[in-house]
Amino acid sequence: MWWRTTRSQFQEQAGEGNRQAMRAIVDTGEVPGILAYGDCQPLGWCSIAPREQYGSLNRSHVLKRLDEMPVWSIVCLFVAKGHRGEGLSLALIQTAVDYVRQQGGKVVEAYPTIPKNSGPLPPVSSFMGVPALFERAGFVECKRPSGSRVIVRCYLE
Repeated sequence: MWWRTTRSQFQEQAGEGNRQAMRAIVDTGEVPGILAYGDCQPLGWCSIAPREQYGSLNRSHVLKRLDEMPVWSIVCLFVAKGHRGEGLSLALIQTAVDYVRQQGGKVVEAYPTIPKNSGPLPPVSSFMGVPALFERAGFVECKRPSGSRVIVRCYLE
């Protein structure tokens, strides 16, 4: 919900309120993302939707639109602790790209964090992925709007 609401709304709805807001989206039939399961348990999540559905992204000064091309945005990845390093993030991204293709989308965009050193990013910085992960999924760098962010795209045509 971080990217779908204002920062103040997100704080006001913290916890259960944000869960209910996400449930309300799902109840409309909208698909807010891709889930990975193993042994009937959710193991990972990738938030994917048309950019217009992410109000905070559209208000961002750093992650401004590159052009008027309609894009789908990946704004969040999560893999459960015990399953990190197993390739689930890449699989989630690839599945999200396939989903966008099925929906008739032509461009998938993401906003990964540029690591400052060779160690792993802390969770607060890694939820949007890292550039190397998206490169493995076929994304290309389009812009570096800041020292910590890159905008990457996967063209589906």
